[in-house]
Amino acid sequence: MTDALVPMNYPLLRGIDSPADLRRLPRADLVKLAGELRAYVLDTLSNSKVGGHLGSNLGTVELTVALHYVFNTPHDRLVWDVGHQTYPHKVLTGRRDQLGTIRHLGGISGFPRRDESEYDTFGTGHSSTSISAAHGMAMAAKIKGEDRKAVAIIGDGAMTAGMAFEALNNAGVPHGGLMGDLLVILNDNDMSISPPVGALNKYLARLMSGSFYSAAREGAKSVLKNTPLYEFARRFEEHTKGMVVPGTIFEEFGFNYVGPIDGHDLDALIPTLENLRDKKGPQFLHVVTKKGQGYKLAEADPVKYHAAPGKFDPAVGFVKSAAPAKPTFTQIFGDWLCDMAEQDTRLVGITPAMREGSGMVEFHKRFPSRYQDVGIAEQHAVTVAAGLACEGLKPVVAIYSTFLQRAYDQLIHDVALQDLPVLFALDRAGLVGADGATHAGNYDIAFTRCVPKMAVLTPADENECRQALFTGFQHQGPVTVRYPRGAGAGVEVQKQMQALPWGKGEIRRESGQPQGRAGSPRIAILAFGTLLYPALAAAEQLDATVANMRFVKPLDQELVLELARSHDGLVTIEDGCLMGGAGSAVLECLQAAGLQTPVLTLGLPDEFIEHGDVPSLMSQCGLDAAGIEQSILKRFGGRPALLRSAANE
Repeated sequence: MTDALVPMNYPLLRGIDSPADLRRLPRADLVKLAGELRAYVLDTLSNSKVGGHLGSNLGTVELTVALHYVFNTPHDRLVWDVGHQTYPHKVLTGRRDQLGTIRHLGGISGFPRRDESEYDTFGTGHSSTSISAAHGMAMAAKIKGEDRKAVAIIGDGAMTAGMAFEALNNAGVPHGGLMGDLLVILNDNDMSISPPVGALNKYLARLMSGSFYSAAREGAKSVLKNTPLYEFARRFEEHTKGMVVPGTIFEEFGFNYVGPIDGHDLDALIPTLENLRDKKGPQFLHVVTKKGQGYKLAEADPVKYHAAPGKFDPAVGFVKSAAPAKPTFTQIFGDWLCDMAEQDTRLVGITPAMREGSGMVEFHKRFPSRYQDVGIAEQHAVTVAAGLACEGLKPVVAIYSTFLQRAYDQLIHDVALQDLPVLFALDRAGLVGADGATHAGNYDIAFTRCVPKMAVLTPADENECRQALFTGFQHQGPVTVRYPRGAGAGVEVQKQMQALPWGKGEIRRESGQPQGRAGSPRIAILAFGTLLYPALAAAEQLDATVANMRFVKPLDQELVLELARSHDGLVTIEDGCLMGGAGSAVLECLQAAGLQTPVLTLGLPDEFIEHGDVPSLMSQCGLDAAGIEQSILKRFGGRPALLRSAANE
């Protein structure tokens, strides 16, 4: 939209095309601007077909305004952790008119991207990277002799990751005599500040960030240094400060800790940020915000309103559809987990801070002693599972495919190398739609199947997912079971759990085409995962054989070789990267057997795939039924009409 399309009830926001416009406003107008910005974000998301992160963005409005008002962005670098709280940032940095396109195909991203705006100084989507990146930028400024600040904005949830503390440990000490001018802002939305405490903390924050406090502290150090009183004074300051502010740990890392202050109070934020902006070395500001601030429904239920699912009425909130939806794969996993836990008391469920996303709410409620949320600490999650398995328990790690990437060493070193029975339930495998490349699970087939002792299962539908999870749980070794976001083909789920034949696929459609028929080659499609169903649709047009492979590892080599000998060509289909994926496994099998059967491998291209709705993205990648059919015709020749008529003879 253009300025003319921005409603008149946003008079200040209409005039903000960049942070420079914001910095020209009188400070007295900033509270009103923040109100307009919050309303604009809520209004835009409530009219979006694909929704977006809601509560986290409503909670960072004042902080975003204050940061762009105080710092000279983009010269000063703002690095947002995770990035799902950057919608206000995008609005203030020239993308106000594009906010309605966020997460849509061809629209702006739901996360910061360096190729989208110079104000997005670091691309992100996974958590706990901000302090490391901002430290690198601060050190680069020192090395290059540039006068600029680097600011990392990180949430209290992201602070649970080890990487954040690795960065703090490194950033708080000099490097070659240089100390970067780094400000870390901890955005803590897990508590609220009562008015008396808030007033006291506001006073302390301004006092401790001001020049008098710093000068007095440094002066006292100079006077007392090399005297018996120095150590006493240092400890007295440390412990006295620790009684009124929870900053001792950050001081030990070498940061000057300030806070906590109310992150919605611009009269507290702006002076404190101005004081910290003018300081040298590592600074740490603790701000407290409320997720969903300003929208009562989101404030009351921040978990539910973390993300808006699509269009909704802000007056009444999210309303469930009257029509019952098909169960998602996540729900299938959650139900299986509870049922399996009832049968086997050794089962322990582990999640790295994704209880809701991974479908573990009911399991947590029913089996609290066997539930572990380790926080945003994927490496720790995998090694905890390894420790549990060493003691005879049966851990199930519920983790998004894209997040398992962060624990790859632990997967190899701590689990597979010791051949431990850990089941990895990989949610969000394949394309994830509006979240885009940062969250797409494109690589897990390739990076898990190359690990010795690791089994890789790719169920095709809801019922097969339940049975595959049961199968993997029974296996005495490491297993991954991968499944996509959202619902499947709508196959009825059987309550009874029955193990799939280990390492065996199945023929789902048999071609009636004789091998070697002129102009009409006999083709077999080997489908891995949920792409079985578009493969079946394409096979109906081509009269092709279709195999539901179920296992990438161990691969059903007997079935592969049988199909290779009885068909003129093979086609492999997977919703993962082609290099090193399931298609590569089939090619390796044929090569080892000395067979020369032509093979067409279909999968996700060697590129990062943009955000958008999954059907459109799959169509662009040629992985819908029409795309599969066209790719087969292009590779093996023939015409659909000819092939269909041959099938009817």
